[in-house]
Amino acid sequence: MNQFINSKEALVTDALDGLLETSGGSLTRLDGYPHIKVVCRADWDKSKVALVSGGGSGHEPAHAGFVGQGMLTAAVCGEVFASPSVDAVLAGILAVTGSPGCLLIVKNYTGDRLNYGLAAERARAFGLRVSMVVVDDDIALPDLPQPRGVAGTLFVHKITGAMAEDGADLDAVTNAAESAIKAMASIGKSLDTCTVPGSAKEDRIAPGMAELGLGIHGEAGVQQVAFTGARNAMDLVLEKLEPMIGSGPHVAILNNLGSTTPLEMSILAHELANSDKASKIKHIIGPAPMMTSLDMHGFSVSVLPVDAESHALLARPVDLPAWPGMKDISPVQVRPLPDGLSPIQPIASANAETRRVLNQCCDLLIAAEEDLNALDLKSGDGDTGSTLATAARALKGSLDRLPLADLTQLFRAVGNELSQTMGGSSGVILAIFFGATGDACASGKPTTKALLAGLDRISQVGGASRGDRTMIDALEPALLALPDGMDAAAKAARAGAIKTASMGRAKAGRATYVPTENLIGHNDPGAEAVARLFEGLAKAI
Repeated sequence: MNQFINSKEALVTDALDGLLETSGGSLTRLDGYPHIKVVCRADWDKSKVALVSGGGSGHEPAHAGFVGQGMLTAAVCGEVFASPSVDAVLAGILAVTGSPGCLLIVKNYTGDRLNYGLAAERARAFGLRVSMVVVDDDIALPDLPQPRGVAGTLFVHKITGAMAEDGADLDAVTNAAESAIKAMASIGKSLDTCTVPGSAKEDRIAPGMAELGLGIHGEAGVQQVAFTGARNAMDLVLEKLEPMIGSGPHVAILNNLGSTTPLEMSILAHELANSDKASKIKHIIGPAPMMTSLDMHGFSVSVLPVDAESHALLARPVDLPAWPGMKDISPVQVRPLPDGLSPIQPIASANAETRRVLNQCCDLLIAAEEDLNALDLKSGDGDTGSTLATAARALKGSLDRLPLADLTQLFRAVGNELSQTMGGSSGVILAIFFGATGDACASGKPTTKALLAGLDRISQVGGASRGDRTMIDALEPALLALPDGMDAAAKAARAGAIKTASMGRAKAGRATYVPTENLIGHNDPGAEAVARLFEGLAKAI
């Protein structure tokens, strides 16, 4: 897999320097590259308890992204998924620890425990006060004697960071960390493994499957399950966490494991907020990438009960771009549409034959979704099929309220439906087309001429005409042939769609941004959709 790196050897140091160079001067690092990679607060004066965390890289923004006022004092970074050395950890401790002492926050992995533990012993030999807590929040493998430390570590960073900033002593900060660790629980789920730079990607998770409880280093999870959507994915995660959720309010961290898109993360947040299993979760941190696993396409949920004190510590703002803050989970607030935007509902009427034809047309577009998306990838963003299928599904669901017995009103009503349910430029164009057709029918024009009037209108508004490599290249010949029957219209539409494959550069639509060589040999997806629609109508009527 191609990655935006210079070399595997310089991967971590390049990334850390990029973080420092864009921090506005708030961060600094210790000399010692490449073996000692320690990021510190630039404003630190050792007058308060220092907080040091870290571990292998590949979990960004953890841990260096959380160095700053109100969170970590320093982060000690290893190579990708590898613990930093004892010397690196000791260097970090010595650099930031004053008389108030230092707390080491360590995730429960053997390398981290050993290296941080030995560094703590050596620091104590220098006369420094150092305590260490080990985070073991992963509940994926309940029989494990040493559970892994994962995203719940961030609860500890935030709570202890706020306390240390307030001047709490080392014992109080350590006790708060230990209390949070005992009360928290985390589990993750992913559709794919991660890609470690310089290594072949492990194809452990088959298409259509998801893995529950995998580790942040790509370790195998507790089970693989069929993937059926965001709701089921979140439900399975919350099912594992539910026994760990006690009475009273809880906060959840909704963590992006690396390459899950913001759109997907918002859907997962919606499912968490509305799950019966999450009724005690009143606050949320995220959704955001906080403790990632390189490019893993997954998410994790961590939960922690909160009282007034811990709530205040977690809610306190920090000036760190990587920290999303804590928010209350609240119901969706809905306002009525402004006057004039609420659509006028037509008077519904029945016509069995019209209903049958509309149903068949919608089914045809739904069935063509994947084919049209694949075709659109050649000339656009691959969503033509989905856009049309979404509109078709909505139209099928609205048939009971449409004026099926009144063709003039039906054209207008279909235009209104498409303007509300069909996204992109296609929705606007087709809404204008059907609306103008309905207006032409109302002025006395026969259906065939009314349809041509609708075509003229979208050419005026959209600026496209025949020969520009758009759906008009199939729609116009079909409408001109319609007086000779639906079979003739279907043949004309198909011929028009085929012709688009040999046209030169597109002159309208999104395909204008695509090199001509990418378009040659492929039908325009809009024209192809029109051709399929008329072919379906020819069979239906």
